[in-house]
Amino acid sequence: MTIKTGLDYIRSRSIVDCDTMDEQVAKTLGPFHDCTSNQAIAYKELIKPEHKELLHSSLAKAKSLVQEYPGITVEELAIEIAMISLSLKIAPHITGHVHIQTNPYYSYSTQQTIANALRIVKLTQHLSPTHPQSRICIKIPSTWEGLKACQVLEQAGVRTLATTLFTMPQAILASEVGCTYIAPYVNQLRVHFEPGFKDPFPLLHFSALVQKYYTSIGSKTQVLPASLTSTNEIFALAGVQHITIAPGLLEELAKPWEGKVPVESLFDSSAVVEGAIPGKDESFVNDEPGFRMMFTRTIDGAEKLTQAINIFCDMQDKLVQVFKGLE
Repeated sequence: MTIKTGLDYIRSRSIVDCDTMDEQVAKTLGPFHDCTSNQAIAYKELIKPEHKELLHSSLAKAKSLVQEYPGITVEELAIEIAMISLSLKIAPHITGHVHIQTNPYYSYSTQQTIANALRIVKLTQHLSPTHPQSRICIKIPSTWEGLKACQVLEQAGVRTLATTLFTMPQAILASEVGCTYIAPYVNQLRVHFEPGFKDPFPLLHFSALVQKYYTSIGSKTQVLPASLTSTNEIFALAGVQHITIAPGLLEELAKPWEGKVPVESLFDSSAVVEGAIPGKDESFVNDEPGFRMMFTRTIDGAEKLTQAINIFCDMQDKLVQVFKGLE
């Protein structure tokens, strides 16, 4: 391919996904493979004036369908319908999966997460009967409970992405349960919500380390880093299997460039230490206490995961208020 922009260069090294629910981004800055999203992205998109009708129609559908889904509120169902509707608008402009995240309040319940994921699949088929289930990927926070839900869903043919992933124990378990993707967060989620805050220790090397580990064990799980804050971080990850990029960074990368890569890719570097890669026999899938202990002992991992889930719960609450305001 002819490389005229930084985005062209990244596409020559990695599969590029868009981290947005804005259809115009997929149209104008594509091609993209997958489209990723979460409650924060959904809130940012749904409060735009042009989605007023979509909000009302989602609420009306939720009221008509809520009896089919006991145990959830009309607002929760409306949020899921609206998120799916936005994803379906983008689906014609990408070649791979639409990623829809489960309700973060279910992050510590395997059964609720499974039910939520299956509901999202069913609602997607209700809203668009011709949309293949194979193009739906469910994003699930990488708690023990969430990863065990991924195991059940993958066995049932539902593709999953283990999100908010910060540590090697999470990565090991995600592969063992058969996740289609993992999303290592390069920066803790609060960088996108607290003006002036910068993650003092971005996990750039972690994505390269996990991909090398997965290659060594023949894992089918693909590495899809997220929560990026600069184009330099993206260039440093050139060569990762997938990478999801937010609209602002996509626009920066799409500008003409002189062909000079600003930073060396970690995938071209010897910086990933072989000795840091876990052994092939490392396993947590049948060892919940072992997983919890190793995860707890990983520096900042538990804190970053808790923080991310709390932020997503806050955004879920904001979406609930959006729909309550329509009634």
